[in-house]
Amino acid sequence: MLGVATFAQVASCFFVQGIGATSVQLRHDLDLSTAQLGLLLSAAQAVPLVGLLVAGELLDRYGERWIVGAGACVVAAGLLAGSAAPGYPALLSALVVVGAGYSTAQPGGSKSVAAWFDPSRRGLAMGIRQAGLPLGGALAAAVQPVLAEAFGWRSTLLCGGLVALLGAAVFTGFYRPPPGGPAVAPAAGRLVDAPPAARARLRRGLRERLRTVREPATARIMLSGTSLVAVQSGVLVLTVLHLHDAAGLGPGAAALVLVAAQGAGAVGRICLAAWSDRRTSGRYATVRSCMAATAAATAALATPLGHSAVAACLLLVGLGFFGLGWYGPWVAYVAESAPTERTGFALGLAMAVNQVAVIAAPPVLGLLRDATHGFAPAWGLLAAFTATALAVTALAERRRPTGV
Repeated sequence: MLGVATFAQVASCFFVQGIGATSVQLRHDLDLSTAQLGLLLSAAQAVPLVGLLVAGELLDRYGERWIVGAGACVVAAGLLAGSAAPGYPALLSALVVVGAGYSTAQPGGSKSVAAWFDPSRRGLAMGIRQAGLPLGGALAAAVQPVLAEAFGWRSTLLCGGLVALLGAAVFTGFYRPPPGGPAVAPAAGRLVDAPPAARARLRRGLRERLRTVREPATARIMLSGTSLVAVQSGVLVLTVLHLHDAAGLGPGAAALVLVAAQGAGAVGRICLAAWSDRRTSGRYATVRSCMAATAAATAALATPLGHSAVAACLLLVGLGFFGLGWYGPWVAYVAESAPTERTGFALGLAMAVNQVAVIAAPPVLGLLRDATHGFAPAWGLLAAFTATALAVTALAERRRPTGV
């Protein structure tokens, strides 16, 4: 089941995570600015801002198998349609459809892992499953530039659509809920039409959702998640361009560094999550360590070190390990902070808040690059954001009453 969930994640994110690897070709073929390149990533993440919340509710009601499978089919349909896009506006529209389908992949796969594994092994299992995103990105970064160079940028969308379709078939065909798991609740009707007992259950569910939002852990989840996911977006959209424009590497060599950074992120998601299983200070301490490391690496990239090909490559691979690897322990922390019957809602809420940064970061970073004609302001902004989030969450942790 873990393998099935991981494969579905790899397949669903394959194309979008590889956009940065083809940034040089896309910029040339479609005559795009860096901000317009960033908007391609934002377009694929726009619908999940609301879609993740909807997906979380659907997962709590109907289970993971058909919801995740249907979402992967929508991803495939959007990419296949995008392969026939006549230009940039149509490509943006196709990626919006892709984002609608992808809304089910993240919370659905995370919920399936949370259901199958007990807390003592959940961090490692979640890390393996979450490694599917950078692993998919690494595979895409290795394949898509070659396809784009040989057959044009449309071939990369066609390949991504076929991979997503395969992921839908595998998850729908093989995934099953754990034996003896909680029964799926039937879909509820409208509140005004429900009998008194059903209305009481609906009101109780709303109160539980509000209580989840007010939990102290929720603030730590939101602030750490948005800062780290902004760094993750920066790695995807800036790595190849930075190495090509600032460090003097060719497009192929720069794409290989992105492959290495994504691979390091996949390793990081497993290793950091496994570490969080054994760390006596808790999973969130691992997330804080990732925040400190990413703040240091992004700050270093904003200095003259960022213009050295060797130093920039090493920093970006390290940033891949921590700046992508944080997600495994973070998702496990989210899943364990929520009531069992509201895991899907909690995951959807946390990931929906992250989407604000996922949508805003790529075009903002691109605009900074275009306006300043350099990469230091973009990396500096990410360093400042992450350092501020780390300081605020650390201060809140020290002020927390003992035993809370």
